[in-house]
Amino acid sequence: MSHSGPVLVVTMIDDPTADLVITELHDRDIPVVRLDSGDFPATLSITARINEEGISGTLLTPTRTVDLHTVRSLYYRRPSGFAFPHLDEQDARFAVTQARYGLGGVLASLPGCLYVNHPHRIGDAEFKPSGLAAAVHSGFKVPETLITSDPEAAERFVEGNTSTIYKPLSTPLYRVNGVSCTVEVAEVSAGELDERVAGTAHLFQRLVDKVADVRVTVIGDRIFPVRIDSGLLDWRTDYKQLSYSIVTLPRSIEEALRHYLAHFRLVFGAFDFAVDRDGAWWFLECNPSGQWAWLEPPTGLPMVAAMADLLERSPR
Repeated sequence: MSHSGPVLVVTMIDDPTADLVITELHDRDIPVVRLDSGDFPATLSITARINEEGISGTLLTPTRTVDLHTVRSLYYRRPSGFAFPHLDEQDARFAVTQARYGLGGVLASLPGCLYVNHPHRIGDAEFKPSGLAAAVHSGFKVPETLITSDPEAAERFVEGNTSTIYKPLSTPLYRVNGVSCTVEVAEVSAGELDERVAGTAHLFQRLVDKVADVRVTVIGDRIFPVRIDSGLLDWRTDYKQLSYSIVTLPRSIEEALRHYLAHFRLVFGAFDFAVDRDGAWWFLECNPSGQWAWLEPPTGLPMVAAMADLLERSPR
């Protein structure tokens, strides 16, 4: 099996992190094919054959033809969704499903390919309850968490903790007056809870009395821990208030990181921790498709090079 072929980068057109990695790979003379699965079938096509020898075929973009057998690695970032606006609702739903399981199934089955990360493994790890349970099993400290649709259970949980926060279980974008928004992490009181809790599943979590946050980015065998000081409940709400510093990773945390990634069969993960006043690290989440490149300029950490090494499959 040849690993001298291209790196396949699957992401949306506007992805600055992917741009940096692709530039680094180009500088190393590593062939790269970038595509957005959402371009299928308008400007992207697939022909795959499966027989007793396995899967083979080609992927065709407007500028490249890719032999599926030669792809050395696939960097799965944030592709846009499939869309068939020319079809009515029922036919479009059928077409989207066929595209997902057809093109998606082929991209998930490339022989000898290193996935960063495999899309199916990303899907597994994106479920917050699964991630929190795996974190406990891996040896992390995890704030007490309740997932419920029962208003009374939610009220009891909030009343039983000094401070409680609400987190969305997933963060789909929605629009307010045409502006894209997300549901922010926020403190919640028992008085705010009512029968609307019964409308869907909710995640409530004991608030860690933190002094700082830490983002730990794992890229293959490389680990990049960065302390984030902000004074904010959720540092992602205002990047202008953040300051960064490289922090020493406790050995117990490194062992737990490896265990967690092995559990989900991931080679990349963006881990978030809250550090309390006693210096304990509390696991908050791991994003298997998380952002990381913005941390390189203020810290000098060679993260882009590390990702390029991984995709190149280089031991350097």
